[in-house]
Amino acid sequence: MTLSAPTTPPRVRTGVPELDTMLHGGFLPYSINLVEGAPGCGKSTLGMQFIHAGAQIGEPGIILTFEEFPQQFYRDAAAFGWDFHDLESRGLLKIIMSSPEVAHADLINVRGGIQHWAERMGARRILIDSITHFETVGVDPVALRERLYCLINALKRQGLTTLMTRETPFLLGDTQEPAVNTGIHFMVDTYIMLRYVEIESAVQRAVIAIKMRGSPHDSAIRRFDIDAQGMKISKPFRGREGIMSGTPQRMAESFVRAFIKR
Repeated sequence: MTLSAPTTPPRVRTGVPELDTMLHGGFLPYSINLVEGAPGCGKSTLGMQFIHAGAQIGEPGIILTFEEFPQQFYRDAAAFGWDFHDLESRGLLKIIMSSPEVAHADLINVRGGIQHWAERMGARRILIDSITHFETVGVDPVALRERLYCLINALKRQGLTTLMTRETPFLLGDTQEPAVNTGIHFMVDTYIMLRYVEIESAVQRAVIAIKMRGSPHDSAIRRFDIDAQGMKISKPFRGREGIMSGTPQRMAESFVRAFIKR
């Protein structure tokens, strides 16, 4: 008897083709994926693009927010031509505004509100915008880690592919961790970092996939922009170092000739 090779489950497309290429096809199914960056750098846009892309192929999604009212998402999505009102009317989207405490209880309890909507819709994706609010509840890092661990396990039990956003307070340069470190980078399956960088007195945006558990990925630091269709990723930065510090410097010309231009 010939044994067939195990099938690989299809990747979950992010809605950004260039990011899918960086991740060798997209997120892994049922994975927890973290996008971290400074205010205004495009985290929520990427999250909405992820949810919208799923709806276009019949994969319903949930947006769980702790800060923005649903009307803000409707308005922001409309700027990119995404009609979230229509998606909700067709059962392909549910926007839930909650608090970290209520959302945590909902997810870990059987028949909680989020589980109810996930089952009712047949949800496949969820955006949590942002996980930073979980980290501000209480000051005990051990308790916070346990809370996040329970949250992550509950999302996986629901069969959801999750995109979480996390805000860093640093616009340029300093990337140190906050005073309370929850260790969330070690818990998630994929860790993507967005950064502002200053090059020749102009601010640009950079993206890098720091980590992807269980899969190869492209770790090049690439430029990206936000245009009328959402997030667009372009070529890697070349001939510079210190990109993710926010203040890149030109590499020595001999190094560029030897390793970049060959």
